[in-house]
Amino acid sequence: MEAAVPLGGRISGPRLAVMLGSWRQGSRQGAADLAAAIELQVLDGQLPLGTRLPAERELADALGASRTLIGAALDRLRENGFVASRRGAGSWVAAPGRRRRGPLAPAEGGAIDFTHASSPAIAGTATAVDAARARLADHLGDHGYQERGLLGLRERIARRYTERGLPTTPAQVMVTNGAHHAFVLVLRMLAGPGDRVLVEQPTYPNALEAIRAAHAIPVPVALDPSGERGWDIAGVDAALRQASPRFAYLVVDFQNPTGLRLDAGGRERLGAVLNRARTPVVVDETLVELDLEGDPLHGPPPLAAFAGDLAICVGSASKTHWGGLRLGWIRASEDLLGRLVSARYAVDLGSPVFEQLVLTELLDDETALARRREELHGYRDALAEAVHRHLPDWTFTLPRGGLSLWCRLPDPVSSRLAVAAASHGVQVAPGSRFGVHGGLERYIRLPFSLPPETMEQAVRRLRTAEASVRGTPESLAAPIA
Repeated sequence: MEAAVPLGGRISGPRLAVMLGSWRQGSRQGAADLAAAIELQVLDGQLPLGTRLPAERELADALGASRTLIGAALDRLRENGFVASRRGAGSWVAAPGRRRRGPLAPAEGGAIDFTHASSPAIAGTATAVDAARARLADHLGDHGYQERGLLGLRERIARRYTERGLPTTPAQVMVTNGAHHAFVLVLRMLAGPGDRVLVEQPTYPNALEAIRAAHAIPVPVALDPSGERGWDIAGVDAALRQASPRFAYLVVDFQNPTGLRLDAGGRERLGAVLNRARTPVVVDETLVELDLEGDPLHGPPPLAAFAGDLAICVGSASKTHWGGLRLGWIRASEDLLGRLVSARYAVDLGSPVFEQLVLTELLDDETALARRREELHGYRDALAEAVHRHLPDWTFTLPRGGLSLWCRLPDPVSSRLAVAAASHGVQVAPGSRFGVHGGLERYIRLPFSLPPETMEQAVRRLRTAEASVRGTPESLAAPIA
C-alpha cells in the first residue's frame, strides 16, 4: 500500500545544506554520512514529520554532490524509515520504524540527551500543586480567561523587576505560555515579511526559527566567545545604522549558548546605542535567575533600565522551575503592553489559570531556587572537570551562570562530531544550530543540567566519537592519567 502524502512545509536545497553543515565524515562513505546527518536533523526536531525534501537534482546542486550519492542517501533513509516517497509526489520526512539500525543507533546503556539545557521540576513543585488546588476554587466561578494573567502572579513578577533595579507595576506585566511564546507575540507585532531583526551570533536557535517563520531576516552581530570582549557594541551601532532593523533580540544575562554576561557599563553603552537609533529591543531574561556565583539581585541592572520604553523584557519559569509549567511573561511599558494584549487575541486568549497558581506558590519559595543554583554550580564544575580530563584539547570560558558550556573544538568538525556522537549514544547540538547561516563548526554546546555521573558518561562517549571523526584510535586520543 502506497504511503499517504502528508500535509507539511517544504525545505529548499540551500536551506537544508545550511542545516547539515559539514556533513562529510569520509570521502568513501558519502551516502552514509549524508543519511546520518539528515537523520540527526530529524531526531533533533529540525526537520519535522511531513517536511517535503528537495528534489534530488536541487539537493545535489546545493550540496555539491552527485545525484548518485543523493539517491543512495535517500535509499538509506527510506530503509531506516526516516523518509517516505511516492512517485510523482517526491519525498518527505517520516517517523522512523522499530527496525531502525544504522549509524545513529544508540549505544549500549541508552542514549543521553545532551541537547536540552533544562532541569527537572524544582523541589517543592508537588507541594505547590497541592496549595494551588486549594486556591483554584476561588477562580471556578468566573470565565477563566485572563489575557494579562492572574494579578497575584503579575505582582510577584513586577516586584522582582523592581528589586533588580527596574521599577515595575503589575500593569506592565503580561503572563504568556513561555518565553518563546512571548517572543513570537512581540515578533508578530513588530516585524513582518522582509523586515530585519538584529541578533547576536551565536544565539538561541528557536528564536532564529521564529524569525524565519515570520519571513523576517536575522542580521547577526558576532560575540567574542572568549569573554575578553563579549558584545561588540560598536558592531551593534554599525548594524543599526546600516541595516535599520525593526528590532533587536539580545540575551545579555548568561547568554545562550556562550554563557556570557554583559556588565553594567556595557549595558549603559548598549542602551544608549539603541536609544539613539530608536530601535526597540527584546531582552531575553530566561536565565537571569541562574547566577551560580552570587545573588541575582546583586547583578547588573536589567538592560531595560538603560533602554527605557523601547525595551521589552521576556522571562520564563522553564529554566528556573520547570519547563512543564509552560509559563513566561513580558515586561514592557503600559502602552506597548496594551498593543501586545490586542495582538494576542489572534494567537490565544490567555494562559492556564491552574499553572499560574502553581507558579505563584513557587515564586514565594526563594530557598528552593537558591538550592537549585547551588546544585547547578556543582553540576557546572563537574562537567568542566570531565571535559578537562577526557577532552583536554577542548577549551571554554567557565560561565558564571546559565546552563551550558560553549566549547571550542581543536578542528572545525562540530556537525560531523554530532553525527558520530549519536552513533555512540549521545545527542548533542552542533555549533551550526546557533548560527544565522550555519557555520560555527569549531563550537559545540554542552549543558550541565544532567546529574554528574550522566554527564561523565556523555563526555566519555564524546571522546570516543571525536576519535572516530579524527580517525584516531581512542587509546591515543585519551589523556595520560
